[in-house]
Amino acid sequence: MNEPVVILCGGRGTRLREHTQTIPKPLVEIGGRPILWHVIRIYAHQGFRRFILCVGHKGELIEEFVRGNGLPEGLAIECVQTGEDTPTGGRIARVGDRIEGRRFCATYADGVADIDLRALVDFHRDHGALATVTVVQPQLQFGVARLNGDDFVAGFVEKPQFDGWINGGFFCFEPGVLDYLAEDSILEREPLESLANDGELRAYRHTGFWDCMDTYKDAVLLNDLWEAGRAPWKESA
Repeated sequence: MNEPVVILCGGRGTRLREHTQTIPKPLVEIGGRPILWHVIRIYAHQGFRRFILCVGHKGELIEEFVRGNGLPEGLAIECVQTGEDTPTGGRIARVGDRIEGRRFCATYADGVADIDLRALVDFHRDHGALATVTVVQPQLQFGVARLNGDDFVAGFVEKPQFDGWINGGFFCFEPGVLDYLAEDSILEREPLESLANDGELRAYRHTGFWDCMDTYKDAVLLNDLWEAGRAPWKESA
């Protein structure tokens, strides 16, 4: 795959404070390897070779990881310091010159999935719009009460799958997306909303496994899956 991959690695990970007081969130481990290692390998296994890491908080530790990473041979990985508190869209804007006017992929450094990235890129290329966002239906963290009438509880459904769609990361962008970004842009707000309003945003529906390591509970779940040999993204990695 010829598309460069931009990975957003600069956040503080405040909801993972148990881990991120000493390391940045992308270096929190699953199965003894940083989640960033897993994310890069998902792409590398499917033929992507060039990676631009938008680092920020404790970025020097991510640079150190990249120098001795245990990743597949033949990858070109560049760390770019995009600022301590720069928002997601601003980080992409700051590496726009490195994209060199090409179609590119982008994702977060804390989400894993058994996604078919070639199918995502093909879907993006075929629809002709500027941007594609992968959307997913996560499993809810809580049980849901089924109500019968105003006050009667008919039963409960334990942690059902959400019946709507949310942003799962794993974007594909044409270079024209950079025109929607400024250095203070939060990607998920005005840029994506403006792309949608202009008819330039499409959704790629991923119905397989997806999870985001947002909290300590998520980290435990992902590590449990890995240790049990049931990590759905492992085949991709």
